Amino acid sequence: MGRLDGKVAIITGAAGGQGAVEAKLFAKEGAKVVITDLNDELLGAIAEEIKSEGGLALPIKHNVTSIEDWHTVVESTMKEFGKVDILVNNAGITGQISQNIEDMDISSWDKIMDINAKGVFLGTKAVISEMKKSGGGSIVNISSLSGIYGIGNPAYNSSKGAVRQLTKNVALDYAGSGIRVNSVHPGTIETPMVEAFVGKGNKEGREAALKGIPLNTLGQSEDVAYGVLYLASDESKFVTGIELIIDGGSILQ
Repeated sequence: MGRLDGKVAIITGAAGGQGAVEAKLFAKEGAKVVITDLNDELLGAIAEEIKSEGGLALPIKHNVTSIEDWHTVVESTMKEFGKVDILVNNAGITGQISQNIEDMDISSWDKIMDINAKGVFLGTKAVISEMKKSGGGSIVNISSLSGIYGIGNPAYNSSKGAVRQLTKNVALDYAGSGIRVNSVHPGTIETPMVEAFVGKGNKEGREAALKGIPLNTLGQSEDVAYGVLYLASDESKFVTGIELIIDGGSILQ
């Protein structure tokens, strides 16, 4: 407990799945959390859960592809809490995992790239100036194992590859301002977003996924959240520009 005492964190895509777990963990560790998502009903429920356990949470309905929405999020954070120490760019979508480029239409490509890559660009751009004013901060970008290797949806892989490279660029550019920027690359994590592909109702897909994981188990949102917590905290004060892979060993094969 207390690993984020005194910190203010913005976490996108926090209405469910991995983002909600990150938000609740951050609050337990002492952070004041600004949680955002398009689903404001579920987001409100997460905020109430955090508050019921003694935490501080500010829910904001938010489209990560809108710079105007990003300005609202940052302005609201500054008004409520006075600073931004941490940004977790968590919001994302998958698309059809097995789709190839011949079958993909332009609108599908654009939607995935807008949310997964442009959303990270806009969020990073929106918080940088406030972090510079306060002497630094930590940005954690949720990429994917798919941002490193080539299996799967070409738009999803490309968007997560873009997040990986943007992370390194911003980490180098702003290290002198005390801003650390790192990416997290989950493998197969058991979240609502991938339920249709590896859920217990899809025995074939689940067995295929397990064959690609040396630890022979699917990851849980908590496995990723603890990695994000480390990168957000001062425990990683000498860490920037890295790729933290959380995949049960999948990348070894």
